Amino acid sequence: MCRSIKPLYHFDPPVTETEIRAAALQYVRKISGYAKPSKANEVAFNAAVEAISAVSASLLSTLVTDATPRNRAEMEARARAARRKE
Repeated sequence: MCRSIKPLYHFDPPVTETEIRAAALQYVRKISGYAKPSKANEVAFNAAVEAISAVSASLLSTLVTDATPRNRAEMEARARAARRKE
């Protein structure tokens, strides 16, 4: 799993399209092995990012829970603290 991909579901404030696209980009970079694709692979790479973004947005919009939304600032603080311990 990409360590830089963060959970996006059930936060207050809600996830943005930009955050969803950033996670999709990280995923495609990881599985393709390209940080930036060559010109020959650019169309396929960008299409994959867009497709994964769309599917991810659809998933996030259809998930349901009765739990209280997670606090984004609190989760980021925990992640920073965990990185310092490494």
